[in-house]
Amino acid sequence: MGRLQCVLCLCPILVAGCTLSEPTPPAILLFDGRGTSPNDVAALEDILRESGLRYATASSRRLDAMSEPELKAYRLFVMPGGNFEDIGNGLTTSTTTRVRRAIGSGLGYLGICAGAFFAGASPYNGLNLTDGVRFPFYGLEDRGIRKALVTVTSVGRAPLEAYWEDGPQLTGWGEVVARYPAGTPAVVQGRFGNGWVVLTGIHLEAPESWRRGLGFTTAASLGRTYALELIDAALNRKPLPHD
Repeated sequence: MGRLQCVLCLCPILVAGCTLSEPTPPAILLFDGRGTSPNDVAALEDILRESGLRYATASSRRLDAMSEPELKAYRLFVMPGGNFEDIGNGLTTSTTTRVRRAIGSGLGYLGICAGAFFAGASPYNGLNLTDGVRFPFYGLEDRGIRKALVTVTSVGRAPLEAYWEDGPQLTGWGEVVARYPAGTPAVVQGRFGNGWVVLTGIHLEAPESWRRGLGFTTAASLGRTYALELIDAALNRKPLPHD
């Protein structure tokens, strides 16, 4: 029996009819709900699209409605920057429990800035992937600085200028992948059950527009390339070089 192509759906068909194959589900679930920064969500979406990585988004309401098997159908859950108090308080406690169990069962997790705070033992309905460790703000916060250029150092790579805004220092949990100028951890990685977790207190995904007036001398593309490495590491359970 000959094959044709369905003009409407572009699927292969037999003369007798159209046989639809199930599309491959996206590997990445990106949270864009209450408390997240729309600008950070957009920056991450740009990187995912440019890299050809398929993803879906979930609002707070959608995440509240998702079952544990639905969460585990993904390979990576990405929590972007924003306000970690609002992120946690915008979800039910049963939702954070389901997300935590899914990560323990093998779902990867990438937490960026607020997403890193949320991964710790945050009193605002946090995930506590860190065995009780609660992350403090990076030391610039104590000096009244809310955003800045910070030069981070990593094993096996040149120092990198990165955008920081109200982010944590990730002391007390995981393997240190990158450090702030003060030596405290800026990027860490580790296991939670069967899940692989990558946390960053800096915004490597930051576009050029965020960096204006802060004295950057290098292109944003360098940070965005590193951001993609973190996404790849969390997605594919690939440990990054560490101290």
